[in-house]
Amino acid sequence: MSFLKTHTGNSELAERFPEVHPPLDVQSALLEANRCLYCFDAPCSAACPTHIDVPRFIKKISQGNLHGSALTILDSNILGASCSRVCPVDVLCEGACVYHRYNKHPIEIGLLQRHAMDAFFKNGAALPRTGAPDRQARVACVGAGPASLACAAELRLRGFAVKVFDRRALPGGLNTHGVAEYKLRATDSLREIEMIKSLGVDFAHGTSITGEAELARLEKEYAIIFIGVGLGEMRTLGIPGEQHPDVVNALDFIERYKTGGNLRVGRHVVVVGAGNTAIDAARAAVRLGAENVHILYRREEENMAAFQFEYEGAKREGVRFHWRTQPVAIHTSAAHLGIAAIECSRVNVIPSGDGQKMEFVPDSSFELRCDMVIPAIGQSPLLEFLRACRGVRSEKGLVVVDRATGQTSHPQYFAGGDCVNGGREVVDAVADGKRAALAIAESLEVAHAQK
Repeated sequence: MSFLKTHTGNSELAERFPEVHPPLDVQSALLEANRCLYCFDAPCSAACPTHIDVPRFIKKISQGNLHGSALTILDSNILGASCSRVCPVDVLCEGACVYHRYNKHPIEIGLLQRHAMDAFFKNGAALPRTGAPDRQARVACVGAGPASLACAAELRLRGFAVKVFDRRALPGGLNTHGVAEYKLRATDSLREIEMIKSLGVDFAHGTSITGEAELARLEKEYAIIFIGVGLGEMRTLGIPGEQHPDVVNALDFIERYKTGGNLRVGRHVVVVGAGNTAIDAARAAVRLGAENVHILYRREEENMAAFQFEYEGAKREGVRFHWRTQPVAIHTSAAHLGIAAIECSRVNVIPSGDGQKMEFVPDSSFELRCDMVIPAIGQSPLLEFLRACRGVRSEKGLVVVDRATGQTSHPQYFAGGDCVNGGREVVDAVADGKRAALAIAESLEVAHAQK
């Protein structure tokens, strides 16, 4: 069955989450494409982790060849449609645009990429066959996020049989489940996966690969195993009261409204953390009807992990930020047992020999009224899974790989994405997956030639 048919979307969700960056119309796209200088050795292409030939795909748009433009994008990035929506283009391709040198607005590369990719999917999303012969070697990809999808697609285009295993019913990793709906709709993520599936990539969804027994079975059945499992559970706050059911971590909060259909939100919401996921959760809470949304962060504004444009967007939408603020307890109401408030304390950040330490400011405790708390302080590594990968070296909960090939210390295992880089952008995971696929294909071809 089609993954898209199993997820029909939600009309109320679509109304509440209009896209932050609406698509270009045909005329606007042509005008924007014709602004491009089509630079030789274009810095925008160099700034893209997947090195899309940006001048080439934009030139094709200017010529009215949207199909050719899309194929140029897909040749470098099989998830080009998702990346056109979620990439931080301000700090990647558009951030490198030569127009900045002349104090002019950079080319809208992300919107032009989306324009070409939307036309491609509207017209059937048919990828040309490469004519590569079918190979006997089989590859397993554990996890169905962007890194595994890119790896699987590239290997399948080269004739290798690939099966993708994922514990969830719907593949796509954070693209499907964890990116805010106003950036990337689940249906847009799933349509890309349908395209990859059409290449002949097999998916085993609802299948957990967690222990040594399952991995040993894969080692016997598959020549190579690609680890693309991402990261694990969200970190907890470690404070009294956080076991309350209205304390919902940011990724679960996003998943439950995005693919679970649960649009419930508190009237007074507090988000803890100041990364991009925290911003996503806060802005989502606003769209779902929260009257007041606060973000607490224990450091200064300049230390936050969120991109500046995300931060500015949240402020415009009424999200209030509290710097140098640490939650210390969550209090419930005796009357109705719901959350009544979150107790906080001001903190000072003190330089220390190995970085920084936090010190509570005396007599600075205060309470914020709230009925929902959303922790967004990062994800833990999948330590149990990594321990089950015998012979695969890890450091600080991340898989150690050869960055040129994605190969681990165990020659049968390759890896990429968040479980390697600790949680970067979708486009970085795609680059990891494709890089590993090229190295896997080469190693399998050498092994076959030596037989």
